[in-house]
Amino acid sequence: MKLFDVYPLNDIEITKALGSNVWDEKGNQYLDLYGGHAVISIGHTHPHYVKRLTDQLSKVGFYSNSVKIPLQVQLAEKLGKLSGKVDYQLFLCSSGAEANENALKLASFYNNRKKIIAFKGAFHGRTSLAVAATDNPKIVAPVNETDNVIFLPHNDEATLEQAFKDHGNEISSVIIEGIQGVGGIKVATESFLQKIRSLCDQYDAVFIADSVQCGYGRSGKFYSHDYAGVDADIYTMAKGMGNGFPIGGISIAPKFKPWHGMLGTTFGGNHLACAAALAVLEVMEKDNLMQNVEEVGNYLITELKKFQQIKEVRGRGLMIGIELPEELAHVKKNLLFKHRIFTGEAKPNVIRLLPALNLTKTHADQFLEAFSLELQGKFEKSLS
Repeated sequence: MKLFDVYPLNDIEITKALGSNVWDEKGNQYLDLYGGHAVISIGHTHPHYVKRLTDQLSKVGFYSNSVKIPLQVQLAEKLGKLSGKVDYQLFLCSSGAEANENALKLASFYNNRKKIIAFKGAFHGRTSLAVAATDNPKIVAPVNETDNVIFLPHNDEATLEQAFKDHGNEISSVIIEGIQGVGGIKVATESFLQKIRSLCDQYDAVFIADSVQCGYGRSGKFYSHDYAGVDADIYTMAKGMGNGFPIGGISIAPKFKPWHGMLGTTFGGNHLACAAALAVLEVMEKDNLMQNVEEVGNYLITELKKFQQIKEVRGRGLMIGIELPEELAHVKKNLLFKHRIFTGEAKPNVIRLLPALNLTKTHADQFLEAFSLELQGKFEKSLS
């Protein structure tokens, strides 16, 4: 049997990882500023994380949601405290797409409506309804197509107001990333998020804050939507939640009342997943990682803005997009194969930085030095 060929692969095999560094099968060390797509939140193989998982695995790794799992209660309490949403409710699942799918479904249960407002450049996942609300027709299969999703321009308040005037009593929810990831690190303005909140209140629609990539402290606040000073009705999360262990969740406002069977999951909230998620929150709290994100992120953004060759630097905290002109499209590849630095990308020419939340200023300087050399065309040696 062969693997189904869905990803273009770099000819690199990672065999060891620690903190913000990884090593390949030849022993070469790399700086990881990608974190496996914003997944590594507290650094690779963090000792507290490894101990938490190992200790739990020696007791019980999995049992179904048909029994009490105290770890779920502990996780909900810790998440409520760190996120500031202590009166919200937690539903646990296994991925970001599943989180968004359940959020959209819960919203429809709440107001018995079908229409969803999403935005140009949005990416919400690859499952049925999540992909229908994703602005990429190429990955929407015919069976996923629906007339229930309305795509609007990003950060356009007037168009949003008009959409509610035209369809207000049909709109179930508005779903928006606080910072678009796949869309190129586009930040939702505070006034736009405030407008969504006020219109959802006015029309009894549900405000869904997709925090799968931009949440969990990555922006310097727990949810990047928090910069707007308003609460969403549902927050979706995954990626950094388990530092590599698959877990997702939705944080649900008190106005939503559950009934048995309303939502469901097989793997969501299992013992190992909860142990992983608790380890992440414990390290975030103990090491004050959101302050580190703000400090190192602001430093990186300030320094990057000094490069004249860059078209634009976008983002918040340690979710940074560097838009390059076409003639510098090679820089991302060179960072990997000449300088051994992993970064992400968004089409056509945006380098995405999504490192661990405990990235050091020393690591930031290592990247800035390599990046500077590439922009100046002064580094010719290939390390591949």
